[in-house]
Amino acid sequence: MQSQQAPPDAAIHPASTIDGPRELLWSEQFAADPQGAYKRMRQRYGTLAPVEIAPGIPATLVLGYHTAVKILNEPDRFPADPRVWQASAPADSPIMPMLEWRPNAVRSSGVAHARYRSATVAALDGVDLHALRVIIAEAARPIINSFCEDGRADVIGQYALPLMFGVLNGLLGCSPDIGARVTQGMVMIFDSTNTDAEMANAMIGEAMIELIAMKRAEPGDDITTRLLQHEEAGLTDEELIHALITFYGAGIEPPRNLIGNALLMMLTDPRYEIGQSGFPPSSRAALDEILVKDPPFANYCMSYPRQPVLIDNVWLPPNQPVLISISACNNDPAVNNGDYLNNRWNLAWGSGPHSCPAQSPTMLIAADAIDQLLDALPELRVAVPPERLAWRPGPFHRALASLPVVFPPTPKL
Repeated sequence: MQSQQAPPDAAIHPASTIDGPRELLWSEQFAADPQGAYKRMRQRYGTLAPVEIAPGIPATLVLGYHTAVKILNEPDRFPADPRVWQASAPADSPIMPMLEWRPNAVRSSGVAHARYRSATVAALDGVDLHALRVIIAEAARPIINSFCEDGRADVIGQYALPLMFGVLNGLLGCSPDIGARVTQGMVMIFDSTNTDAEMANAMIGEAMIELIAMKRAEPGDDITTRLLQHEEAGLTDEELIHALITFYGAGIEPPRNLIGNALLMMLTDPRYEIGQSGFPPSSRAALDEILVKDPPFANYCMSYPRQPVLIDNVWLPPNQPVLISISACNNDPAVNNGDYLNNRWNLAWGSGPHSCPAQSPTMLIAADAIDQLLDALPELRVAVPPERLAWRPGPFHRALASLPVVFPPTPKL
């Protein structure tokens, strides 16, 4: 990366800071039309735009695909550790639980990041994908049975959320009562309007302490046990808690939104009624497409440069969040040619040393979740016009508030 070398025309267009009104990523207006906002910012600012991710918290949003890849692959200049920034940031901000330092792979750099990530990757490598399909099917069946005779349901609240909760509990070896408390805390953390971040963190921490104690007493073939037994990383109890929080944070909210976003497209886009072969495209094809066009984590992958950094002829201020707009970068005209099937260039999983290590199980879970639902209820359709659906405000996610569907009442499986 040549982030500190000015472009050839720098003498004509000298480097500057970004100057202009900040887009409010936390507003309902942004949630209603993020692609329109990205387009306006790209036209006005280019690849880097000034934004506000919560009241009183400024940041720089990366809109250019190639710029994002450079930043994501140079962690020395763009470290993920937020502690210097956090020291002067508003501690009571509702988004602080999503940004604050934790001893885990997401919020660390260098040697610490390598140690945390090694334990995470090893724990995921032990997941049997064939057995996972059984877990998904067994979790989906009773959930579908809970509403199939009603003729209507909310895919987000009644299906995707409890399904991800059940599947993740199975992968982590977590009892339902402990997992329920963690899920409640994680929902509070992802809610940008929540004003009690301390309560959410405490709720999750207490539940994780119970899970760790349970797995020490009764080890199993699960992610929690593998984290506990990873000798090379040698995670402390505090580090184990935050590693598990990472799994819950990444394993419930983003996948449920991925399922909802993909299913919405499949139910409203005529291309998914019948394909060129005479059959509708697969759920995997829909997931590949939605991960580019409308990914569940729209803006994330934060970094905090320690000193002013020159990139794209713009000086980024030190110790201020730099946010990758995964959605804007994926839809950057410089790279998006409309070919989505089996694409490997999209940034939904990040890039570089902090890229998501759980791509295979997440895609399997999302695809099987959609297939289980559509196999059981093949005449499923959206209950309201798509333009009437509400999107949850927040700077990070692209998430439907609900996805109401209707179908002929169907006997239980």
